[in-house]
Amino acid sequence: MFEERRRRRAVRRVQPGNGRPLKRFRWWQSLSRALFYLPLRNDDGRQVVYAIDVNHVQRFLSDNGKGKAHLYLDGRHHAESRLPAAFPVQGGTIEVAPTAFGLKRCHYVTTEGAEHQLIPDRSSGEGRRAHLDREHPALSRWIAFCSLILLVIPLLLLIPQLIEVAFKFPPVTQHFGTFTSPIRLPGWLNFTLALGAAAAGWERALRLRYNWLLDSMAKG
Repeated sequence: MFEERRRRRAVRRVQPGNGRPLKRFRWWQSLSRALFYLPLRNDDGRQVVYAIDVNHVQRFLSDNGKGKAHLYLDGRHHAESRLPAAFPVQGGTIEVAPTAFGLKRCHYVTTEGAEHQLIPDRSSGEGRRAHLDREHPALSRWIAFCSLILLVIPLLLLIPQLIEVAFKFPPVTQHFGTFTSPIRLPGWLNFTLALGAAAAGWERALRLRYNWLLDSMAKG
C-alpha cells in the first residue's frame, strides 16, 4: 500500500517532454551521466525503445540536490520528472531513484508486479561495470566483495563511538554509568576509510546496489 502511494505521488510529478533528440553518450561522461534503455512492444506489435537519462552534475547542482530524470521515446524527449521518478510506459512503470553516488534503482515494473532492470548504455559507467561482470565474473565478484568490506569496516568502527555518545545522555548515565570507546583512530586513517567507503559507494551505485545502513557509511 505504501509503495503504491509513493508511486502515485511520483507519477504526478511527471511533466511532458519537448521532443528534443537524445544526445549520444560520450566516453568522458562515465562518471557524470547515467543512460539506460528499455525496448518494449506496443499493442500493435511495433517495437519502441524508451531511454532514461540522468545527469549527475545537474543533480548535485540542483536546488534540492536530487535533480531530474528524463524519459526518451525512440530517441525523442518524451517526459521528465524530479527524482525519485516514476514514468508510466507501455505495460507498466519505469522507476528511477538516486543515491549520493548515482542511482539505486532504474527498473521497469510491470502491471503484474514483475521487475526488470533497464539496460545500461555500453559506454556508461554502469554499462562498463555490467560488461566486466559478464566477461570476468570472478573478478567482478571480488570487486563487489571488496566494496562490501570497505563499507562494513567503518560501520564496525563507528558502533563503539555511537555507544559512547549514547552513554553521555543523563538518563543513560544514571542507570548504566559511562562508557568510553576503546577505538580512537588517527585523522589520516579516518580520512582513508572515508575515501574507501566513498569508492565502495560509487562501485555499488554502478551495479544499482543499495542498503540504507551500509551505503549511509559511504555518504559519511
